[in-house]
Amino acid sequence: MRTFKKDFLKLYHNERGILILMAFNLLLSTTLFIFAIIKLNPNASVVKVGYGDIGGYRDGSWMDMFAFPLLAIIFGVFHNLLAVKIFHKRGGGMTKFFLLTTTMLIMGSFLVMIRLLGEG
Repeated sequence: MRTFKKDFLKLYHNERGILILMAFNLLLSTTLFIFAIIKLNPNASVVKVGYGDIGGYRDGSWMDMFAFPLLAIIFGVFHNLLAVKIFHKRGGGMTKFFLLTTTMLIMGSFLVMIRLLGEG
């Protein structure tokens, strides 16, 4: 815990770009979480939960859509904590790459969820 605090303070003082990326990821994941919770439809018995090139859209229960809020929590909280750990082990370049990859994953989750909601 002590090294985590020191690493975070080092990020704050020396690497403002990484800190901005972490805040942006937290903002995007919070938006994904709110959007996913609002769009959950427990009254629907069947919703579109996946897409495959061969079989088309797959039907499932609305409970399967809980994967999106769970992803939002993982991307927002755990990936930011992991970014501080990566900064300690690998440095700023790898941390920026990791955070940019996380940003693309969040945007991809938005895209998949919007497409599934559009077909449902």
